[in-house]
Amino acid sequence: MSISQGLRRLAPSTVLAVIVLIVSATLVIGKQYSAWTPATPVAGSVNTAAAEGCPIESPDGLGLYIASNRAGNVGGAGDPNDIWVAHRPSVDAPWGAPYNLGVPVNSAAADFCPTPLTGNRLLFVSSRAGPGACGAGDIYLGKLNPAHGWSIQHLGCDANGTGPNFPGGEFGPSLVETAQGTFLYFSSTGYGTDQNIYASRMRADGSFGPATPVAELNSAAGDFMPNVRKDGLEIVLNSNRLGGSGGQDVYVATRASTADPWSTPINLGPDINTAGNETRSSLSRDGSRLLFGRDGDIYVSYRTQTGSD
Repeated sequence: MSISQGLRRLAPSTVLAVIVLIVSATLVIGKQYSAWTPATPVAGSVNTAAAEGCPIESPDGLGLYIASNRAGNVGGAGDPNDIWVAHRPSVDAPWGAPYNLGVPVNSAAADFCPTPLTGNRLLFVSSRAGPGACGAGDIYLGKLNPAHGWSIQHLGCDANGTGPNFPGGEFGPSLVETAQGTFLYFSSTGYGTDQNIYASRMRADGSFGPATPVAELNSAAGDFMPNVRKDGLEIVLNSNRLGGSGGQDVYVATRASTADPWSTPINLGPDINTAGNETRSSLSRDGSRLLFGRDGDIYVSYRTQTGSD
C-alpha cells in the first residue's frame, strides 16, 4: 500500500498529524536527516536588486550557478536571462560575486536553469532560435574544454524522435545515474498547456530518447523544475497544486529504491514556503543543502544527516 493510499484511510486530523511528522523529520529511505532550517538568503554577493533564480550547486559544492537579468548579460539590457556562476573556497564560506559564462552558453535569448555536472559539463535551457530548435525553450548540453572554451549541443526533439525536447518550454533539467539506467528529469508543457514532470532515458550512444510523464509526481496543477538527489532516492520540485502556501511551493518525494515509483509529493511547510513564489529548488550532492529562488532572490536551507537505514 502506498503512502497516499494509507493516508486516505485515516481521519483528516490524523492525516494532518502524519504529514507534519513526515515533513519535520524529513526521513528519506536510506538516509535520515534533521528537519530543514528556516530558509534565509544565501550569504555573499549573489543577490542584487536584479532578479536571481534557478540556483544549483556544482557537484563539489564550491560553485553556485544561477540565472539572472542583471546588467552585463550578453544580449544587453533587453536580455531576459543569462547564466552566471559564483565561487567560494569552502562549503562554509560565503559566495563571491558571480560572473557571466558568456557565449556560447549565453545568448541574447533567455538562458536559464543551469545544471552543472561532473566532467566540466552543464545542462541548461535556452529559448534561442536556430536549426534544430523545438519550441519555446529547449535543453542543451554544454562541455567546457579548458583550452578552447565551451561548446554546446542541442539534445534533440520529441517530434522527430531525436531527443526529449517538446514544442512547449522545458525547465529544470536534472540528471541521475541509477542501476536501471541514466535518466534526465525535467518539466515541460509537452503537447499541452500545464507544466508536468517528465523523464527521458539515456541511450547507449549518450543521446536521450523521447520523454514520458512521471505520473506519481504530477497533479492537475503546474508541476515544475525537478531536481533529483545524487542517489536517486529523493526529488524536490515546485508546484502550485492545491494545499500550498500560495504561488509555487517546494515539494519533496522519495522512493525506497531507484526501481520503485516515487511517493506522493509533500509540501515542505512554512520554514521553506511562503505566500510568494518558491521556484527551481535543488539539493546539494550530499542532500544537506536546499537552494531555491523566492521572488527574485536566492535562498538556502540546511539539514544534517542523522543516520541511515
